[in-house]
Amino acid sequence: MTPPVVLTIAGSDSGAGAGIQADLKVCAALGAYGTSVVTATTAQNTLGVFGAYPVLPDVVTAQLDAVLADFSLRAVKTGMLGTPEIASVVAARARAGLLPNLVVDPVLVSTSGHRLGVVGAAERLLPYALVTTPNSAEAAAIVGRPVTTPTEMADAAREIASGGPRYVVVTGGDRTAGTEAVDVLWTGTESQMLSGPRVDTPHTHGTGCSFSTAIAVRLGLGDPVPDAVRFAKVYVAAALAGARHWRLGGGRGPLDHLGWNRTTADND
Repeated sequence: MTPPVVLTIAGSDSGAGAGIQADLKVCAALGAYGTSVVTATTAQNTLGVFGAYPVLPDVVTAQLDAVLADFSLRAVKTGMLGTPEIASVVAARARAGLLPNLVVDPVLVSTSGHRLGVVGAAERLLPYALVTTPNSAEAAAIVGRPVTTPTEMADAAREIASGGPRYVVVTGGDRTAGTEAVDVLWTGTESQMLSGPRVDTPHTHGTGCSFSTAIAVRLGLGDPVPDAVRFAKVYVAAALAGARHWRLGGGRGPLDHLGWNRTTADND
């Protein structure tokens, strides 16, 4: 069977733990054919981000139009956009209805704390998003106030939804206290708390990228949004658990993106 085509529009990570590289691994692990548009190149590894260099908007346009001319997309995920000009290029294609099942990951800060984007860039895409997936820090930047508790996450998700996206997932990750990893999904009518056991690991590089891409893949496979979000949460937890004993680099290591397939095979 021909796999669904998923497009990721994001930055390149030289350490391959996040960005385009992580997105394509998720696509491969979950049964989609991943295509890509590179918006920026970054110099980074497990220790941090040492430089971020946006691609010229014309180059982004050329990549995007090449993919759109040849592939029938089932879902699209955006990550690091780099500049408002690049966001405008992508928003124009979304406005024209060319980016189905659009998942907007409003990447603002890397796991190591390096600023990778500006709020205005991501917000240009929100009116066209089916789903947006800010973490609590990104949600705080968008709404302009602290977002740390599940109640604050729910309030922020509802407010962000007023900007256009039909569904908003605010992820807590390691920013919420306790033994549970709590995310909040706003469905347009209600807030749903999504809770799962927290994976004890320092290797969390690329969790946000992987989560949003997993949602896009499942949407491309036909899942309704709430099911896609729940699947993505389980997938990321498995990828975190699979890499918790890895020793790749000297800092926050990557996830075991392909471990899902190994786990599934072991259970068959």
